[in-house]
Formats: sequence, structure tokens, C-alpha cells
Amino acid sequence: MKIKNLEMYEGVLIVVDMVNGFVKKGPMATPYMEKLIPEIDRLIKLFNRPEKNRGVIFIKEAHNKDCIEFGKFPGHCIEGTDEAEIIDEFSQYKDDALIFGKNSRSGIFAPGFLDTMEQMKNLKEIVIAGGCTDLCSFDLALPLTNYFDQENRNVQIVFPKNANDTYDAPNHNRDEYNEMAYKLMRQEGIQIVKRYENKIR
Repeated sequence: MKIKNLEMYEGVLIVVDMVNGFVKKGPMATPYMEKLIPEIDRLIKLFNRPEKNRGVIFIKEAHNKDCIEFGKFPGHCIEGTDEAEIIDEFSQYKDDALIFGKNSRSGIFAPGFLDTMEQMKNLKEIVIAGGCTDLCSFDLALPLTNYFDQENRNVQIVFPKNANDTYDAPNHNRDEYNEMAYKLMRQEGIQIVKRYENKIR
């Protein structure tokens, strides 16, 4: 891990759940997540630049084997299994990033995550990429907004549509759930954009 002086960071990309169990294999994997790889790779390259006060955070599901969430979803991404590992396409970036494992849908509760946000005192922008739009990405974006409001910190959260997606299933129409999530995030002040443009000088 090469991110040391957390106070220097002004912009952070948070990559949510780009792990084998959502992208490659297992009961929760979806091809829509795999299609995000090129765009998220572009974003990682933009933000993996500590000399520009930018950095990358990976949040990954790493469930306990008896996780209570498995009463709502099939068992997946159990800590220590291949499903819980960040996909190979991004493995080259792991040594330069912060990585947090979570036992729930919301990365904000991952051990150490909020402590890191507190230490990033000069943070101005967070970009969220990964999935799912209406679940794990959504469940990170909204409480993060509330956290920064509570702390009276002006941090813009940006949510690029082409770097986030969800799944199709019976009673879960992908387009409908994406749009519902966008609408709810907009009303919380989260910036929904088609594509994140390079703001790094």
C-alpha cells in the first residue's frame, strides 16, 4: 500500500465490488459488470496518481461464511475464496491502493473505511464506480453524502453511469432499477454523469 499521507488526497476513485464473484463466476455474477472493466480501468489510471493528490480505493465483498445477508441473496464472495478476490484485470493496481473488505452491502461500514475518510481532510471529490447501481454502489453513495453533511465537509460525490451497472433478473428490471437509483441519488446532491471527464491538471 503506497497511500501513506492520507491528508494530501483531494480526489479519490472508489471501485466497488469488482471481484470475481460479481464479474466472473458464482451465483451473483452478471455480464453487465464485466462490461464495465475498460471504463473502470480508464478511471483507475486517472486517479492512480499520488503526485496529483489523487488515489484509488477498492471496496470488495468478503463475507463471513454464515453472513446473515445470505438469507436475502445466495451465498457469495466468502472471505478467503476466489470469489472475494479483486479481478485479475485490476490486480496490478492493488499495491498502490487502499483495499477494504465488507460483510454487508455498504462499504461505509467496512472496518477502517470511515477512519480513512476522516483522515482525508482535504478531500474534495469522490468518484464511485462498480456495482451494483441500486445496491452496493447506492448503499455507499448515500451514507457517504450523509457522513460529509454531518461533518460539515464539502465533498462532491460523482456517479458515472458508464462505470456502474446492475443486473437483470425476474422482478429486477435492470433499466428500471438503474433509473430509480439515479433519481434517489440526484435528490441527495450526488452528481450523476454519463462519463467522468478528466479534471486532473
